[in-house]
Amino acid sequence: MYQQIADTLRDQITDGTLAPDAKLPTEAELKEKYAVSRETVRKALAMLVNEGLVISARPQGHFVRRRQPMVFRPQAEFRKRPYSPEMDAFMTEFSAEGREPRQVIEVSIVEPPADVAKRLHLGPGDLVAVRKRVRYLDGEPFNINDSYYPLSIVRDSEIMRPEDIGRGANEVLAELGYRQVRALDELYVRMPTPDEARRLDLGPGTPVAQHITSGHTAEGKPVRVAITVLPGDRHVISYERQREVPEEEA
Repeated sequence: MYQQIADTLRDQITDGTLAPDAKLPTEAELKEKYAVSRETVRKALAMLVNEGLVISARPQGHFVRRRQPMVFRPQAEFRKRPYSPEMDAFMTEFSAEGREPRQVIEVSIVEPPADVAKRLHLGPGDLVAVRKRVRYLDGEPFNINDSYYPLSIVRDSEIMRPEDIGRGANEVLAELGYRQVRALDELYVRMPTPDEARRLDLGPGTPVAQHITSGHTAEGKPVRVAITVLPGDRHVISYERQREVPEEEA
């Protein structure tokens, strides 16, 4: 029965009968309407909370979650844009949209995870600098972006500072002599690790997409591995593709 109640409320949210920020009927009202126990009602509401459709704001009640997903465009990374000299691409783009972006940045020197070491062609004992970021929009943690660099090439550079880099870390690498001209993108869809769930404040049952980018120079040297974790209830991943037209068809 709790599934039937959840289905009915879900349909009302989907078709707009229950609009964003609308308050759902109280547990007592649902209990009386469907002639079920309070525990059954709570199971139905918990399903919708786990699906990211509803938020619980006790003691006020349950409300339809306002969804304003972030559009994540991996192909836009190397495009030139008039970014602010004070703020990096993420901060500039979403400030322009009228949203409130914020990010918490931590920088440390670590032994790389095995998969990162493999992508960066590092040997035993080689260290990396990692910039760990949690990005927020309108006060909500939206995604994680952890970027790894061989310590030997970024030591003493701006990449080692836990602050926004207005022109971007990619441009800093280029100034150091390691301009990236090719990137390999990998996408995985999975459940979050406990650490990711903690950093992103994820509810039970929320899947994530993991986007791994490996950046290479013209000589084929890998100089950066960026791992972005995108909660499935907060993102749209948008890829743009363009067919190359043969000269004889042009």
